Amino acid sequence: MSETPKPTTGDKTEASTDYRSRLNLPDTPFPMRGDLPKREPRWVQQWEESGLYQKLRAARKGQPLFVLHDGPPYANGQIHIGHAVNKILKDMIVKSRQLEGFDAAYVPGWDCHGLPIENAIEKKYGRNLGRDDMQAKARAFAQEQIDQQMADFKRLGVLGDWDHPYKTMNHANEAGELRVLKKVMERGFLYRGLKPVYWCFDCQSSLAEFEIEYADKKSDTLDVAFKADDAQALAAAFGLSGLPDAGKNAFAVIWTTTAWTIPANQALNLNPEIDYALVDTPKGYLVLAEVLVEPCLERFGLPGQVVATAKGLALAGLQFQHPLFDADAGYRRTAPVILADYATAEDGTGIVHSAPAYGVDDFNSCTSHGFKHGDILTPVQSNGVYAQELPLFGGLHIWKAVPVILDALRLAGRLLATQPITHSYPHCWRHKTPVIYRATAQWFIRMDEGEGLFAQEKPAMTLRQTALAAIEETSFYPANGKARLYDMIANRPDWGISRQRNWGVPLPFFLHKDTEELHPRTLELLDQAIAIVEAGGIEAWSRASTEDILGTGEAAQYNKVNDILDVWFDSGSTFSHVLHGTHQEAGHQRGQEADLYLEGHDQHRGWFHSSLLLSSALNGRAPYKGLLTHGFTVDGQGKKMSKSLGNTVAPQQVSSKLGAEIIRLWVASTDYSGDLAIDDKILARVVDAYRRIRNTLRFLLANTSDFDPATDAVPLEQMLEIDQYALARAAAFQQEILAHYHVYEFHPVVAKLQVYCSEDLGAFYLDVLKDRLYVTQAGSLARRSAQTALWHITNAMLRWMAPFLSFTAEEAWPIFAPGQSESIFFETFHTVPVTADAAQLGAKWERIRAIREVANKEIEKVREAGQLGASLQAAITITAAPEDYELLASLGADLKYVFITSVATLRAGDALAVQVELAPGKKCAMTWHYSEDVGQDPAHPELSARAISNLYGSGEVRSVA
Repeated sequence: MSETPKPTTGDKTEASTDYRSRLNLPDTPFPMRGDLPKREPRWVQQWEESGLYQKLRAARKGQPLFVLHDGPPYANGQIHIGHAVNKILKDMIVKSRQLEGFDAAYVPGWDCHGLPIENAIEKKYGRNLGRDDMQAKARAFAQEQIDQQMADFKRLGVLGDWDHPYKTMNHANEAGELRVLKKVMERGFLYRGLKPVYWCFDCQSSLAEFEIEYADKKSDTLDVAFKADDAQALAAAFGLSGLPDAGKNAFAVIWTTTAWTIPANQALNLNPEIDYALVDTPKGYLVLAEVLVEPCLERFGLPGQVVATAKGLALAGLQFQHPLFDADAGYRRTAPVILADYATAEDGTGIVHSAPAYGVDDFNSCTSHGFKHGDILTPVQSNGVYAQELPLFGGLHIWKAVPVILDALRLAGRLLATQPITHSYPHCWRHKTPVIYRATAQWFIRMDEGEGLFAQEKPAMTLRQTALAAIEETSFYPANGKARLYDMIANRPDWGISRQRNWGVPLPFFLHKDTEELHPRTLELLDQAIAIVEAGGIEAWSRASTEDILGTGEAAQYNKVNDILDVWFDSGSTFSHVLHGTHQEAGHQRGQEADLYLEGHDQHRGWFHSSLLLSSALNGRAPYKGLLTHGFTVDGQGKKMSKSLGNTVAPQQVSSKLGAEIIRLWVASTDYSGDLAIDDKILARVVDAYRRIRNTLRFLLANTSDFDPATDAVPLEQMLEIDQYALARAAAFQQEILAHYHVYEFHPVVAKLQVYCSEDLGAFYLDVLKDRLYVTQAGSLARRSAQTALWHITNAMLRWMAPFLSFTAEEAWPIFAPGQSESIFFETFHTVPVTADAAQLGAKWERIRAIREVANKEIEKVREAGQLGASLQAAITITAAPEDYELLASLGADLKYVFITSVATLRAGDALAVQVELAPGKKCAMTWHYSEDVGQDPAHPELSARAISNLYGSGEVRSVA
């Protein structure tokens, strides 16, 4: 900003030199330094003690609802900077909708069941805890974590119903989840089946598709020979009367990266359309895909010659001995050739070895060709160890068994080649360890056509079709989230919802001991379980025996299922029993979807995904109108945060050092659609941005401190033109701000607010205004007009910044509007008054500002040459073409105040030009303008006539600026 009037100093008498007391110098209790780490906790405490959130709800009762349903963070460990991003984004959205006038409630929630908590208990107390003891300790542990996380979220300035959060372990929510399960059954989507599912040895449980991530894994490839059980039949399939050399054996060769599945081999897959070759080699006759013969022989280190070829179709039904057939009697079995399209000639040998317990394609292929579930070999136990009875490898963990298997195959003469490989492999999302497919009996939600258990109705569309249609009706922020979720739903398998753990909502089923069929009164028993859980939680159901539920007569015939529901079922079902159940008092009683779900982009395969499937199953639509996804936090170099790298940023430490407001401003100023970078340097820039906004706000508060809008406001039509323009600019800016808020964009709001503060206000309007604010008479039209504009701008700006600079807005609000509402969040966005010709006014003053920039550059040139100090020392002559001349001429005598020079002369010409000279006369001690009339009044030798008029006369008149 340019130089502003200041009082003179010296030893002269006060009457002649001390004009400070006669200036309208700004004053405000709003400090320049925020001292945020010390002051913010007081606001948090005040909000809590005053019951602010409950008062806000009461104030908005009856207004249109806005529902952002909280995706529950997991109740395990301190919050990290990613949690802060998530909760602050939610808070900013809810607060912006609150300021729009919506009843924008926010009910925070927590995900409380599941393996991480169970693991934490097992680490502390061991794995031998009884079910009841483990559940009690897990519930207490989860509550401890919630209390800790809640305190941290409050410290970040997040307003919400912290007295009544939802927790998936609340008895009412556990019972509500079972009601959802019952409805899923009634709609025909639930079935039980044996099929391979992702299995984590650390979890010792099945995993859903969205609990899987891919990472590199080192494995051993192996080419294994399966001896033909009937060489004559093989020769005939190739159109031969017999093998050319009857003394040689013949083999089908497979290629795999999962050596641990070889002991469970039960079939070989060939593609019916691929040409296969019978190749004569020193090792025997080898069956290989014809196009792969050359690379295979090179890999085996063997010479060879193709003897005959045949389509895979011709080889169907042939039998091949297990490669360890002669190594142990336990492997004396043969594998049939089953034709399958997934056997390709892209790599390997063109022949796929099939272990149906450990691959979805293998399982489907074998069962469709007559394999009964009881026929399928399942030697791998839940902990990854082979069953003791497995020949040669019993008791070994499958990963450690690989070299032992390779040695056994080598010794048997069936290993043709092996080499290490690094490939993308599925890993457990939680443990980051490799998983396998493992066939176990599980409970599934069906995605496509099929019969469901205890179905009471048949929906018109499959669950997959319904969910995909629901995606088309959903708004995505950013838009690319749509394709991501769509692809995941379109390609996902059935949802395995059962887990083999203790800390979770039970699958309250009873299976017949002989038939393994559900009890015929299962739906009725579900109602009984719901009542038990609602009264005493999942622990009450765990304690209930089969005799308690079925009676002694039936109890002997049935086993109580001990599986629990997948935790994604927990959180995914909350739309039903939270929004329309436990928190109806928060205004969520409507039977419609939430306005918004907001989480990190990983939740396309998590909470967004499970919520969509369950709502589609229950209601035929998504549980949300919109999905917003944000990126992950990284350091300043874009690296993933890691304790080992030492590049983590703890929100607790930033709050205690810089203030939570700085975290909030960082979140708001960062484009959340990608990764969010943070480090000390970035935070330092955020601190600078905060100071600029705070200083602007302080100026506004100081210069409206003696302004009472009830008595001092100037009617819009009587305000000076530049003030009318300032309001028009503020109104236009507010339209931009609200448009961004409407689509949940915050970084453009912060960027534009900084530009508005520095350029629209600091570098122009406030710069021009200072003379009028400080020098003109306190109650004059000229000053009150300026204050009226500033009052409206401050009113609007406090609301613009309140969603993200919540503490600062709350601090400023009682200073700006004493005696009004308790909190700025009771307010709505301010209506900035504008004249009918606001658009034309805006265009006019934008051009004046552009001309002013030209003048400033010319003044700066003279200043750099050492011929000039402050701009008030300058006298400028502006030569302007007709259109510009007309604009500038309309400013009249106020032209010099707009350009902040002591003299401004306007001349007509053909093009814009600015000439700068030293202003004539002396410097007025009060206005700091140079004028030839300074000292003309002997009674006031240091003052200009304008200053004398303002101090002792009727005061100067301003017409425009």
